[in-house]
Parts: sequence; structure tokens; C-alpha cells
Amino acid sequence: MADEEKKEQAQAPDAAGKPTAPAAKAAAPAKPKGPAPEPLENELTRRLKARYGDAIGDCTQDRKQAIVVVAASRLVDICGYLRDEEKFDFLTDLTAVDAYERQPRFDVILNLYSFDKNERLRLKAPNDGQCPSATGVWTTANWLERECYDMFGIVFEGHPGLKRILLPDEWRGHPLRKDYDILKQDTQWVRENLGIESGQ
Repeated sequence: MADEEKKEQAQAPDAAGKPTAPAAKAAAPAKPKGPAPEPLENELTRRLKARYGDAIGDCTQDRKQAIVVVAASRLVDICGYLRDEEKFDFLTDLTAVDAYERQPRFDVILNLYSFDKNERLRLKAPNDGQCPSATGVWTTANWLERECYDMFGIVFEGHPGLKRILLPDEWRGHPLRKDYDILKQDTQWVRENLGIESGQ
């Protein structure tokens, strides 16, 4: 049917002589859910639980990625063991998740890689905004923890020089926190340092 015919039908008068409204668009189909994480129990998780007991929480696998929840208070000890004994010698990334309404509010996420075993491992350390620094285990944590502090405001205890790395030192707030109003930015900093009003 041609577009003009559809338009004429949509505007055709009803019994009372009033034009009818166009038909409502069909709702978009629901997005398919991805695979759910599955419980994981292997030699590595068994060794971790035997060594650290309650400091090891849920162990799962998501799309072939092993994920282990660890107590933040034991994070440095566990990381040292994973580097020295399990050969996870490379910290590929460190970031965080703001769960906002959950307590503890944050998860610090460490993604590890073993060159020796060609194996990856993700650690999740729930915390309330304070977490031990892993810089004594992997020096690359220095810059990654600074970025995490800058964006989320998580304080890494024992970090040798924790300060912002992306935003100016005087910037107020931490943009990846869920209660940070990204539209407002730091209007005061923009005004004082750029001499303009924020374009947001």
C-alpha cells in the first residue's frame, strides 16, 4: 500500500465525522537476556577456599570468564598469592561498579591474566568506598586505582600517591557515581577556570 493511501486511511473520518488517529506503533520486542552466570568449582577455587575460607565468596563463570568474590580486607593477601603461586602475573584492568542502593555500595573489579597458563580471572571486592591498594602486588595498579578514585571516589588505602588522573585536582564529585548529575558537571570549576558557564 502506498504511503499516500495509508495517510488517507489514517485521516478518514469516523462515524461522527472526526478524523481518526493513526494506529499506535507496536511495542518494540523485549531484548533477549544474555546467559546467566553459572556456579564455578574447579581446582583454583578449591585452593582459594581452602586457603582463605570465608574471605572467598561466590565463584561463578560468565561466558567462560571465571569470577571470584573476595573480601576487601584480604584483597592484597589474595592478590599476592594469585601472582606468586597461581601465576596471575598481569593485572590487565582495575575498575569499579557503583551498585548505589546496595550495601556495600561498590565492587572493585580486578581483571588478571596468567601468561604461563593463558588464563583469565576476575576478582570482585565489595566495599563501602575504601579498599586496600594492590600497588604492592602489581605496579600497574597505581594508575588504574587513581582513575578509579577519580571516577568513583573509592579511596585505595596504602596507595603511594592517590590523586586524580583524568580530571583537574580541584574538580568536585566523581562522575561515574550514580548520584552524580552529569548534566550539571562542576559548574563552579568551569566558571572559575574557563571563564564560561557550563554548556550543559
